[in-house]
Amino acid sequence: MPHKHNAERRHHIPKMPFKVTNWSEYEAGLRRRGSLTMWITEAAIDAWNAVPRSTPGGQATYSDGAIQTCLMLRAAFKLPLRQAEGLLTSFIELLGCELAVPDHTTVSRRAIKLPSIARAALPEGPLHVVIDSTGLKVYGAGEWLADKHGQRARCGWRKLHLAVDASSGQIVGVTLTGPGC
Repeated sequence: MPHKHNAERRHHIPKMPFKVTNWSEYEAGLRRRGSLTMWITEAAIDAWNAVPRSTPGGQATYSDGAIQTCLMLRAAFKLPLRQAEGLLTSFIELLGCELAVPDHTTVSRRAIKLPSIARAALPEGPLHVVIDSTGLKVYGAGEWLADKHGQRARCGWRKLHLAVDASSGQIVGVTLTGPGC
């Protein structure tokens, strides 16, 4: 029995103390996790194709809304552009619409030209600012290994300082200190 040579000194993962008592409800919850619903309004479908422009140059096939839809699906599901294109294609097929889906190169090229989400402007005049700070634990790849072997590496803590406008709740200042113990 070569696998039991150091059995008393080996790290054993304890069994999970949680036990499922209502299997039908638990399985229904697992099924709900895989559910996906996406609503697309008729106005969005009507505005899918770009309006013809009068300036010289090539005509755009897709509107900015179509490009932003693909980018939002990409961000929501953390997908590469090609997979986001495939997901959007499957949504359009499920809708039964005859819409063309922008390919990944078009999305990549047009994403640069889209307006970015700008930070909200600070209010004019004096502000009542509330400052708070909290500690954040930074977990690394070797954290479980240190726990397993009983060695403690350097602390992975950072301190986050927030300055919030008391009247609106808008964050007006942020700083994150460096690593330390």
